[in-house]
Amino acid sequence: MNNRNRMRAARKRRALVNKILVYCALILIAIVCAGPFLWMLATSFKSGQNIYDLTLIPTNPTLSNYTGVIEFMNIPKYILNTVIITFSSILLDVVCSALCAYALACMDFKGKNFITAALLMAMIVPAAAGMIINYLIIINVHLLNTYAGAVLPGAVKVFSIILLRQAYMAIPKDLIEAAKIDGASDLRIWGKIMMPSIMPTISTVIIFDFISKWNEFLWPIIVLQDPAKYPLATALQYLNGSFNYKFGYIAAGTIISIVPVILVFVICQKNYVEAVSGAVKG
Repeated sequence: MNNRNRMRAARKRRALVNKILVYCALILIAIVCAGPFLWMLATSFKSGQNIYDLTLIPTNPTLSNYTGVIEFMNIPKYILNTVIITFSSILLDVVCSALCAYALACMDFKGKNFITAALLMAMIVPAAAGMIINYLIIINVHLLNTYAGAVLPGAVKVFSIILLRQAYMAIPKDLIEAAKIDGASDLRIWGKIMMPSIMPTISTVIIFDFISKWNEFLWPIIVLQDPAKYPLATALQYLNGSFNYKFGYIAAGTIISIVPVILVFVICQKNYVEAVSGAVKG
């Protein structure tokens, strides 16, 4: 009996030691991954004298870099441009991808499997490969130098369609059949039953879209000829060119552009984890 208790106690000690080692390793990995961001955050509060100091806690923190960036750039205007482009893209992607995914998951029609396979194959093609075609189309439809030209080409993403399709397929078919027996149309079933049932996946799509569009850099430069219409990430290129000798300004501008992404992720984190875990199980 005593030997059994000693063996049980030894197993508990080993489990505790293993748990401590795992947590230490995870903390170390988190510090390494977050290190550049923490250094950038600390640098944004440093003065010009200690700007390249590698310490993460500024000795004399100052807001001069933030005020300098705001004075040099019309930050509210660039943020407004980013909000217009980002939220327009998110709205189009969520609505159009959800409708397309509903048809692929819940309707029977000829060619459905071929369309699904074509969408999966399209995910292999790099996004940069379509920029020339998109640019020519934008010119022909006279959307050059407009917000619509910056939003429409990449608004609906194949990844969003596939992810939402998988979420729809996890919903019991009996629920859809019962709604049809009650006389509900497909559009009503989609809006009243299907969409509320996949909100975690919708949150995941919103997070991915927000991160990609808020930080989008190349396409706005190509399609927007007026710098006053640039989103924030694109406008920050002026800092790289004009303030190479004031890295604190660049750090402050970068932090301003990152904060909204962090807030969105924190708000939608729970639904994001649920959707990703559900996708992995599926």
